Amino acid sequence: MPRFTLSTFVALAIASSKVYAQDSSSTSSSLIPLASKHFDYNNLPYQADPDNGVRGTQFGYNRCNSTTENQSSLCQTAIINSIDDFCLWGPPTGPTTIADTEQEEVAWCTKPGHGTRLIPAGALKGVQFMTTPDYVQVVGFIDQTFIDLEASDYGGELDPHGADFRGNPLGGLVYSTAWSNGSGNYEQVIEWHNFMGGSVFCFKICDPAGPNAANYCQHIYDRIGCAYNAPNNAQNGTFETCQGANQDFPGIYTDSAGNIQTYTQPPESLGAISSIPYTPKVPASSNCVTYTSSLLYASLPTSSVVPSSTGKISSSIHTSSTKTGSTGPSNTGTSSNANGSSGSPTTIALSSLTSLVGVALAVFILS
Repeated sequence: MPRFTLSTFVALAIASSKVYAQDSSSTSSSLIPLASKHFDYNNLPYQADPDNGVRGTQFGYNRCNSTTENQSSLCQTAIINSIDDFCLWGPPTGPTTIADTEQEEVAWCTKPGHGTRLIPAGALKGVQFMTTPDYVQVVGFIDQTFIDLEASDYGGELDPHGADFRGNPLGGLVYSTAWSNGSGNYEQVIEWHNFMGGSVFCFKICDPAGPNAANYCQHIYDRIGCAYNAPNNAQNGTFETCQGANQDFPGIYTDSAGNIQTYTQPPESLGAISSIPYTPKVPASSNCVTYTSSLLYASLPTSSVVPSSTGKISSSIHTSSTKTGSTGPSNTGTSSNANGSSGSPTTIALSSLTSLVGVALAVFILS
């Protein structure tokens, strides 16, 4: 696939009819911020945010179990554990867009047992699960029509903050066993962000005990998407787990003179973002192991949705490798499973006939 420059993205961008950027001007001081609420996983409230604020009340619920586990579930407690056990935020009904449903998204998961909806079989086209010293992230390619998103929606950001600090979705909670030292105990993740749309996704959760959780899981760069918030070398058609180095904090970069700079996202009122002064560095990854998707997600239900694309699923491979970061949409890496891939969320490259416009919008992913 050809490499597209930022100017190409800008020239092709189409303005969204409804977007929500992070703006503290409408903050309500009467409500407790979602990121300040802490709940034991085994004693969750029915709703983490029962208040009636400017945006109304919480749409779903957080106390999820076998009685709520179905394809109509309104569970708003997401889990991020492993390549075969993670959730994404998606609309409760559709087809629709993230912009129209960001405050009411529900959890769509890859494994039963969490009281949620399940991502239908065939929706996931490639997944990379990365473990680093300070965060865990899952990045991938998806036929988003399977989870009630319009095929043409180029998305937005979900996080536990938002303009009124109540989170998007309202009351949405995230838990993980990533830092349980093998005990299997679920720990609440306070800082996280999930970008959805443009047939790609990235969901990063930051170590609650880490000193830089809020920096690695920044929520103020909601207009520049996965490429800048979760740089990666994931491949369409490949399902893998890797160990990786920490990325630079989103928005922090070193200029050509060697000086550390901070990028400030312009307010939406100034119009489309026409340029960004840096290219994010993709952290090196190692010890990558690839899997067969049908074995990873054997418990997923079939769907009546007709797939909008036919991404090639990787064959059964089990290999270890070391990779160095690449920002190209056709990363070849050094491992055998990376060669000849059709794209990477590093630059949010798509492979459909509408990919030119899709890439433009996905790079400037809006919420």
